[in-house]
Amino acid sequence: MDTEALPRDFKRTLAAIVFTDVEKFTPKAEQNEVHALGLVQRDIQLLKALCQQFEGLLFKFTGDGSLMCFESAYQALSCALEIQKALAFAAANLPPEDVLRHRIGIHLGEVFFSDTEKDVIGHGVNIAKRLEAEAEPDGICISQTVYDVVKNCLPLHATYAGRRELKGIKDPVPVYKIPPISQAQTAGDLADSACRLPVAGLTARIFISYRAQDPDLSLAQMFYEQLSAAGHHVFMAGHSIRLGEGWPQRIDEELERCDYFLLLLSAKSATSEMVTEEVRRVRELRESHPDSKPVILPVRLDFAMDSPLNYNLRGYLDSIQQREWRSPDDTPVIVREVLIILEGGETNEQWRIETKQSIHQTSFSLPLSDLPLPVAAPELPGGQVELASAFYVERHPIEERSYEEIKKPGALIRIKAPTQMGKTSLMARILHYTGTQGYRAVPLNFQLADSKIFKDLDKFLQWFCANIALELDMPDRLAENWKAIFGSKVACKSYFERYLLPAAESPLALGLDEVDRVFQYPEIAADFFGLLRAWHEEAKNRDIWKKLRLIVVHSTEVYVPLDINQSPFNVGLPVELPEFTPTQVLDLAHRHGLDWQTAQVEQLMATIGGHPYLVRLALYHIARQETTLDQLLETAPTDAGLYSDHLRRHLWNLQQHPELAAAAKKVVSATEPVQLESMQGFKLHSMGLVNLQGNQVTPRCNLYCQYFRDRLK
Repeated sequence: MDTEALPRDFKRTLAAIVFTDVEKFTPKAEQNEVHALGLVQRDIQLLKALCQQFEGLLFKFTGDGSLMCFESAYQALSCALEIQKALAFAAANLPPEDVLRHRIGIHLGEVFFSDTEKDVIGHGVNIAKRLEAEAEPDGICISQTVYDVVKNCLPLHATYAGRRELKGIKDPVPVYKIPPISQAQTAGDLADSACRLPVAGLTARIFISYRAQDPDLSLAQMFYEQLSAAGHHVFMAGHSIRLGEGWPQRIDEELERCDYFLLLLSAKSATSEMVTEEVRRVRELRESHPDSKPVILPVRLDFAMDSPLNYNLRGYLDSIQQREWRSPDDTPVIVREVLIILEGGETNEQWRIETKQSIHQTSFSLPLSDLPLPVAAPELPGGQVELASAFYVERHPIEERSYEEIKKPGALIRIKAPTQMGKTSLMARILHYTGTQGYRAVPLNFQLADSKIFKDLDKFLQWFCANIALELDMPDRLAENWKAIFGSKVACKSYFERYLLPAAESPLALGLDEVDRVFQYPEIAADFFGLLRAWHEEAKNRDIWKKLRLIVVHSTEVYVPLDINQSPFNVGLPVELPEFTPTQVLDLAHRHGLDWQTAQVEQLMATIGGHPYLVRLALYHIARQETTLDQLLETAPTDAGLYSDHLRRHLWNLQQHPELAAAAKKVVSATEPVQLESMQGFKLHSMGLVNLQGNQVTPRCNLYCQYFRDRLK
């Protein structure tokens, strides 16, 4: 279809299309047109009700047929099955002349959707219409794309009918047929439904966080059905967000309203940016809610307890009880336990289960068969690059200079770069280096601190000291060493001088990650950063402070007003991490076993630049032969592409801050550099969305221009 000829408000999207039609309607209408039209109107009311129940959109009627659209193939097929069940049940009590036999076709594919025109058109619609003609009367015909999604989710009796030549469709389409539903099946289904009516007890709101692929999807569907049947209000994006609805706003609303956050965590969802962002948001909501809601209920899906999580996710979930699912045998055990928790209003601290087959302790490793292994198995990027990784890219001479600097008495290193540039990975390597020199090394991420810690300077500094002692395996001595009468800053300084620093002859290296979090609290920030600067200056005169080595990591410019003589951000060694160069990308491609030349590197970088995370993500999936470079680039700026998770996280964050969304829209829509308010420029830069050159702001890469230009309003 020529997209240039479409009205401006038509948008390309992935949807499940359902087409219905009545078999042999024309002869029936010729016999008695008024009676036939009355029967059609009767059945249309049923279709409308079921379409609404399964959160679809009914776009149009075509005489004796209808066109419906759903967010997911699961919803579409579930609705179609219920339609045929309801029609079969009704037919059992009707005279033959009052029965209409409907055929249904379903296809999952790209369509063009218009919210204002209330219409959906495109190749995907045409295929669904042709599939309807292939269905048996009272039956359903689905395409391969639908079957692949639902085959493990629904009790299907589908038969492969081969590759069919469909009228007006260029290529043959593999189709599956679901036969008519018998009256016996219908009665059994209705009886089963009656057994699953809501039970008395507390009604909870549950948000299910999942990845739209198995095993996550199948288990999410099971939880959705069982919890809904028990009378609870369940939100599952694939079921609950209507086509055309603004999903970022809906996600926010549901997270704020939910009592429980059911987190289905598989090996792949554990690296998802959207999952990490959802958990961060839930944690934020818990801290501000008087009843500490929503309660987080994590379930690991074939993902052992000792398997690695990204840096932030590990911190968010570290102190929370978790369950592990390894096979369908575990499903009823975990579902039953969740139901008990919901109906009793319990918290996850009370989540108890006997040791069963569902509790496993096995290590996780990536499947290595059929993978290129020139230096190591490809690693799925997410958070810090492990110290032993063969895919860490050194940016000379940054590492060498940092190692030299950290050995200097009273050293202070400032690492600044947008998100996902490798700041934490560099900090980890500097701390590891100090360990090889016999230093004590402590990493501390301020994103993992509760919001209430930042409400009071004394509480914040005590948290700071207590966490350092904890990392050093030293007893907590705050009670006897914290002299509040001298003030919080003096008490903190004294705790270092009298306890933490003298505890060993070796220097103490502190890696302070995500200090941007402190910028949000100006009163705390001024005192804390002034304290760091004072300690750095003390090292010039006192031996005890020469033992302290500081690494300060942040994403944005320092927009908190600080006295120039009390700021740690204008002393020490500044380190700004650049993007990967073409040479570095080519070297990284070779490490992944890819026989790339400069041309392929230029193709990739034309879309994503030298963004370290996006480059590694592309190379990982190409090396695993899950996609090709051409396929990746074609779908990159879409919600069906490799970067959809990354892009959706950014879109969600922007739409939570309308002023930033408006500023980003201005940048990606312009053909030349633009000027923004300083704070807006700083924040967009820290998010990694723009480049700052003086007062001039430009998009970080072409990928962001293509994706956000049409989605930001």
